[in-house]
Amino acid sequence: MGISSVDMAVIIVYILIVTGVGLWGRSKVNNTEDYYIASRSLNMFVIAATVCASILGGSAMIGRSGIIYSQGVVGVLLGLPYLLGMYVFTYMAGRIQRIGELNKIKSIPDLMEYRFGKKTRLLVAGFIAFTMMATVASQIAAFATVLKIIGGISFEAGAWIALIIIVAYTSVSGLYGVVYTDVIQFVVIILLIYLLLPIKCVSTAGGLSSILSSVPPEILEFNVSSDILNWIFTSLIFTFAGAEMWQRAFSAKSPQAATKGIFLGNTIYACTILITLLLSLSALVLYPDIVQKYGTADSVIPVLVVGLLPKGLMGVAVAGLISVIMSTADTYLLIATQTIVADIIKPLTGKLADRKELFYSKLFTVFAGICALVISLYIKGVYNVLMFAWTFYAASIGIPAFVALYWKKATTAGICSGVIAGFLCSVSWNILGKPFNLSESIVGSLACLILIVIVSLITNEKGRTSSFPVIY
Repeated sequence: MGISSVDMAVIIVYILIVTGVGLWGRSKVNNTEDYYIASRSLNMFVIAATVCASILGGSAMIGRSGIIYSQGVVGVLLGLPYLLGMYVFTYMAGRIQRIGELNKIKSIPDLMEYRFGKKTRLLVAGFIAFTMMATVASQIAAFATVLKIIGGISFEAGAWIALIIIVAYTSVSGLYGVVYTDVIQFVVIILLIYLLLPIKCVSTAGGLSSILSSVPPEILEFNVSSDILNWIFTSLIFTFAGAEMWQRAFSAKSPQAATKGIFLGNTIYACTILITLLLSLSALVLYPDIVQKYGTADSVIPVLVVGLLPKGLMGVAVAGLISVIMSTADTYLLIATQTIVADIIKPLTGKLADRKELFYSKLFTVFAGICALVISLYIKGVYNVLMFAWTFYAASIGIPAFVALYWKKATTAGICSGVIAGFLCSVSWNILGKPFNLSESIVGSLACLILIVIVSLITNEKGRTSSFPVIY
């Protein structure tokens, strides 16, 4: 599959514009608070745009459309748990913003040290760093896949191109560069991929009724497997400690901006789930041989873009596809950097001057990006690595993050016991082959919760109050 030189020129110009806007954000970066959380200055609309753009990653669009194409409408369920979890997180967002502003807290590990000490911070940070880099690796792989399918570029070359572009503006501009580019990418994604392309698909396929009558009947059946139910639980727990959403809440200018912005961004995301369903069903009617021809159902959206859109618009739509991936990759790359520098290196080395920390942050953004590139290039099944990381992260960090926000009686011993128990139980359950077909995230989360409660009640001295974030 190839595209015209006009469309390729449009893609290149778009990437240059986005990169330039991201680099422009460096003028606002003077310290680590600017770099990590944009000086806590983001309003509701910027929060909404960057939240939605970050959620709509390569796995959310390209991966989900492929699952619906190959397995049917049940693939929609993969997006619903994250959606539900995000609405739960909306309730948490205002509290997170207020805690961060009043207590100078900028991350989940930061909160863990405030409440439970340095060792807890380091323990939690290790899980976050690995999970974030695995997520960046999956987005680099998605970026490279799009370039390979549409532009005929090798996977390796596409991965390097992805790394260079994303690292270029994220390393020098931090969250300012991320959110400025996210706003542009949000507009392109919504207008072209979720408005223009569905209209073209439906009209070409003969209308909605024609699509529904033409797809195989089994595609429209909701056959809910235990794997789907397990994934629903994993996604729900994962959102409690979704480092990218905590970062957005910390960066909001007020609790109201955090709450309303995340609610709005999540609601827009809800609409895109239904549109992805429409795109996938249209592809089944218009291009029933995608898997046979391209080897993977993940090619659905690129095939629709190249097959249906005219010159010029095709290039912009491909740029929209790339935007989806970039907006997620830069977010997780920045969090990986913050975790490595602010939550691991700084606590281990003692006091680190802000200017030196900022320098290390820019340096380690490049380092984290290269690590993610290596994962995407040399570890087979990078999406399996991502699912592995997300599952054990949910089991180990989801409950502790929620507890740190709301339960005063939690203790250091309780949290550390819970994190370790959640990880060990989930790994052991996976090794045992998931007895009773229960997800390791369910078993790990339950073990984590039980240990936190029991150990905290045992070790909490009567009449003693732990460090609990001041809110009012």
